[in-house]
Amino acid sequence: MDKKLKPKNIIILLLIFALILVGLFSVVKIVENLMHGGKAPEATAPSKTILRDGVEYYPRQDMLVILVAGIDETGPVQHSGSYNNPGEADMVSLVIFDQTAEKIDVLALNRDTMLDMPVLGIGGKPAGTRHGQLALAHTYGSGLTDSGENLKKTVSDFLYGLKIDYYVTMNMDAIALFNDAVGGVTVKVEDDFSAIDPTIGTGTVTLNGQQAISFLRSRQGLGDQLNLSRMERQKQYMVSFVESLRTTLSADSAAALTIYQELSPYMVTDLSDNAMLGLVDFYRDYSMGTTYTPDGENVVKEFMEYHVDADALDKLILQLLYAPKS
Repeated sequence: MDKKLKPKNIIILLLIFALILVGLFSVVKIVENLMHGGKAPEATAPSKTILRDGVEYYPRQDMLVILVAGIDETGPVQHSGSYNNPGEADMVSLVIFDQTAEKIDVLALNRDTMLDMPVLGIGGKPAGTRHGQLALAHTYGSGLTDSGENLKKTVSDFLYGLKIDYYVTMNMDAIALFNDAVGGVTVKVEDDFSAIDPTIGTGTVTLNGQQAISFLRSRQGLGDQLNLSRMERQKQYMVSFVESLRTTLSADSAAALTIYQELSPYMVTDLSDNAMLGLVDFYRDYSMGTTYTPDGENVVKEFMEYHVDADALDKLILQLLYAPKS
């Protein structure tokens, strides 16, 4: 990699990591005032139109969409040895760059969302579909690009064939690396973690790397055990993480390079270096918009299921991703 390109690449990867952790919060402020103008990455959209109440809607052509996901797997990313791997997607969100409004919206999807997903069989060949939790879509494939593409297609199909421009998946061990690189992250712990990690007390706690993983990943045996509650902990963590990251980078600009070098083995993406540069350069002045989560109902069966309200999802898709024909 060209050494001159590293600083900008590092910033966008830090941004992507932050987005993964929180289900996407207002971390775009990390990159504001740091970048230079540039050319926008090319955004594309599907051609399908939708008719609702006599109004025809068409896919917006002024957006760029990135899927980011945190994978519940430890260690560097590697081929699983088959086309079925244990790495579930615990955090899944879409970052939507709105070129008309010059803002960044986020669509955070509950990992327990029940939907249809492609299944890969012998040799990684398509083998039909399965109805299950969104998190499982990443388990079809080797854990590398084929799993990322399968997750990407699953989300696209769920959202009426939305064209997703890029994806980024990252194993959870990266959390510990980032956490410790910024000297720990201080949070207010309200749940009792004693049965999960007895080193995490209640009240104000500065988390080390392993504690951060427990704080962000755990839900069984905590409070109502719902993924929505875990997402709230992730949001709280990110607010503090962003401040610690800013402080660290201000004190030592070389820290960004170290973090990037440690992070690379834990990430899979189809986002090229040039695309990263274009993304940061073009969207540097965009404001943070709104984080949306589809309405639905938690249903306890053999596993936790999240049943999305179909009507509410339809309205949300049209609001974010479509525009009425004039």
